[in-house]
Amino acid sequence: MKSYIISNAKSNPFLKTLYLLIFLFFLLIQIRSCFSSSPTPFIFPLKTQILRSPSKLQLQHNVSLIVSLTVGTPPQNVSMVLDTGSELSWVHCNQTTRNNQPDPTMFNPNQSTSYKPIPCFSPTCVNKTQDFPIPPSCDSDNLCHATLSYADASSSDGNLASDTFHLGSSGNISGLVFGCMDSIFSSNADEDSKTTGLMGMNRGSLSFVSQMGFPKFSYCISGSNLSGLLLLGDSNVTWLTPLNYTPLVQISRPLPYFDRVAYTVQLQGIKVSGKLLPIPKSVLVPDHTGAGQTMVDSGTQFTFLLGPVYNILRRAFLNQTAGVLRVLEDPNFVFQGAMDLCYRVPLGKTRLPNLPSVSLVFTGAEMVVSGDRVLYRVPGETRGNDSVWCLSFGNSDLLGVEAYVIGHHHQQNVWMEFDLEKSRIGLAQVRCDLARQRFGVGL
Repeated sequence: MKSYIISNAKSNPFLKTLYLLIFLFFLLIQIRSCFSSSPTPFIFPLKTQILRSPSKLQLQHNVSLIVSLTVGTPPQNVSMVLDTGSELSWVHCNQTTRNNQPDPTMFNPNQSTSYKPIPCFSPTCVNKTQDFPIPPSCDSDNLCHATLSYADASSSDGNLASDTFHLGSSGNISGLVFGCMDSIFSSNADEDSKTTGLMGMNRGSLSFVSQMGFPKFSYCISGSNLSGLLLLGDSNVTWLTPLNYTPLVQISRPLPYFDRVAYTVQLQGIKVSGKLLPIPKSVLVPDHTGAGQTMVDSGTQFTFLLGPVYNILRRAFLNQTAGVLRVLEDPNFVFQGAMDLCYRVPLGKTRLPNLPSVSLVFTGAEMVVSGDRVLYRVPGETRGNDSVWCLSFGNSDLLGVEAYVIGHHHQQNVWMEFDLEKSRIGLAQVRCDLARQRFGVGL
């Protein structure tokens, strides 16, 4: 029978065409499945480090989330600040050696055979840098030169290049574009030397996650020891609490104060002890200039609110802690230049009293800040026998920032999923130390 069908197909043009179409149909399915399959997920441990990392805000010190990996051929160790608020990943480069030994805090491009500088007239330099705050330029060697500047007066500049990034035992990514920054200016070089660079994770075309082609990524920060994990790719975790999703706000037209490649969500309101504060909706949406967007930023430690909203929260929290906490009566002390509601807590006190919770309400999701995370103990600051604790929300007006910024301090013990494919962010309360154990991270 089989030989009859084949011979009949050879003599019948209609059957021949039919079999050819069926063959092409199944071939197309195979090709689509190959190209649509997501990259293999990668899991990295996260650690925290107190340093003065380049920040979009004028902060005197910052607890940053650090990812460790290797770059180049042969591999060189680098540590990078995980930053969902930046696009370009960069490392601190040094093309010299000390006593024939490489500087362990820097990346030496001369020691990497896979390092390739990007020409300034290349498609990468011309077409993929449209969302850089400062357009790249050509240096004297006609290489693509990038300059990054930050609100705390720090800056870095250097050339765009590509190299191989080694993602542990999971595999290597060749040709990944990053900034090889040979000039970094800061008021605290000792602190800056603790990290090699920055991992840009926003939605820009040259961000680390965009170049990797992952449809989503997630991270989770423990509230106990501030360790965590970063997962690049789809987690497919069956034990995870169902996520509540909030859509990303997208504005296609350029506006002077709106970051189009940031993870912008819509802040609907704020609750204190479960009660919604009387905040006008009009101050929670971006205005005609783009000012007033709400950004989820892992590169910033605390959460900052525009002045009118911050003042409403400040009054409500102050009223609900009257008689429970002793206010620091020092008008000259403003932590981080933006956090002016602080308290005195006896040094011998091991636990804070029960504090009002603060909830950030988004479209479709809610982030509850409770317990000790509502306040933050200021390192090294005392008044007599008292330590100083401040409300962990600040006034962004005092920083000259026209936006709401949700920092990683309030993302502790929250599974944060950034779904680029569906343009949304998922949140779920979870014990991040247990999540690390389940993934076998840091064991």
